[in-house]
Amino acid sequence: MFISLEGPDGSGKSTQVQPLAEYLSREGYTVFTTREPGGTTISDQVREVLMRLDNRSMYPRTETLLFCAARAQLVEEVIRPRLQRGEIILCDRYADSTLAYQGYGHGNDLQILQQLLDFATGGLWPDLTILFDIDAIAGLNRRKVGGGEWNRLDDYQIAFHQRVRDGYLTMAHKDPKRWAIVNADQEIEKVQVDLRRLVLERIKTARS
Repeated sequence: MFISLEGPDGSGKSTQVQPLAEYLSREGYTVFTTREPGGTTISDQVREVLMRLDNRSMYPRTETLLFCAARAQLVEEVIRPRLQRGEIILCDRYADSTLAYQGYGHGNDLQILQQLLDFATGGLWPDLTILFDIDAIAGLNRRKVGGGEWNRLDDYQIAFHQRVRDGYLTMAHKDPKRWAIVNADQEIEKVQVDLRRLVLERIKTARS
């Protein structure tokens, strides 16, 4: 089963991935975690280019193509082979991030992006996508206080991040069969409880 975790910057999804993986492992599932952009030697090199603050001159189309390049490598080298072995994949961001950030955020044509993503992923989309929903300003403030990596995308204006959040909510409401929404603006422990419940329900439904 392929599960992606999505959300605005500072939504806390990266914090939740490992505890979720450990819980599912205790429940008897074989779990593998990865992230975007990254997850392979090649993809990590692309990530470095994408995230560096001194690359502020990067154009949105360049940004889009680099994300897709990193994603294509991750799918073929890591995700698809592990899915074929019956593993559960937890991916911190995936193709929907491109629709949210480069589509809704930058205003690139969504239909063109969808075609590009289908090509980059070989048509592989998650069985379940969980949106960690939080107000854009609250999420960015959380990032600043937390002291984590502050990258080139974090550095975009607030209006950009608000469009990203609105885009995520639009996608989730359009496709409720694939998407589930978690309120990320609550205690870490409560988010994890909600997350485990959603994932276990979907796994059991898929395997029944």
